[in-house]
Amino acid sequence: MITDRAAIRDPWLQSSAASGASPSDEPKTPASVVISRPMLLRSYKGKSPRLGERVFVAETAAIIGDVELGDDCSVWYGTVIRGDVHQIRIGARTNIQDNCTLHVTGDTWPVIFGEEVTLGHGVIAHGCTVGRGSLLGIGSRILDGAVIGEECIIAAGSLVTEGMQVPDRTLVMGAPAKIRRELTAEDLQFLGRFHRHYLEYKETYLAEGPGEFR
Repeated sequence: MITDRAAIRDPWLQSSAASGASPSDEPKTPASVVISRPMLLRSYKGKSPRLGERVFVAETAAIIGDVELGDDCSVWYGTVIRGDVHQIRIGARTNIQDNCTLHVTGDTWPVIFGEEVTLGHGVIAHGCTVGRGSLLGIGSRILDGAVIGEECIIAAGSLVTEGMQVPDRTLVMGAPAKIRRELTAEDLQFLGRFHRHYLEYKETYLAEGPGEFR
């Protein structure tokens, strides 16, 4: 469940109160989210990020503007999620691994991810839609207007071009990307492991609490 108002456990975010900022100006984060300096939640034109329950956001991530993260999501080190000129919606149990970039095209292409999506390290997702349970492989790039179906695999390094439509349960490879084949039952079993592993990882990070800078 997305929560609009809750206590913030991070002293960097709490400092806005000391500076005289109104509560409505602050990013909206439930107390179960562990965040620590200098991770960035930033409002843009009156719209603030909203995070669900049991979300992990790494210290060096940045989440900006009209962004919603569902319950049990994880956002890892060096990732930027910038919902400044359109909305970004991330379904529950999705993991966005290190050094990913999510951005939008003003008033035209939002970013919409279903539940249990996995973004491998260094993915760029711009103005696209990705269905439930899909995997975007390491270093893949998904461009404006692309629609990826449910339980798809986008191979590492692929370039999914503007407006490409990817059917459910297919394998996509190449630059530019092409549909290679339908996924097998074995493929689908393999695919399901990714989001489950990252649920375990983020629970460990949450349990161990905020990081420290020395």
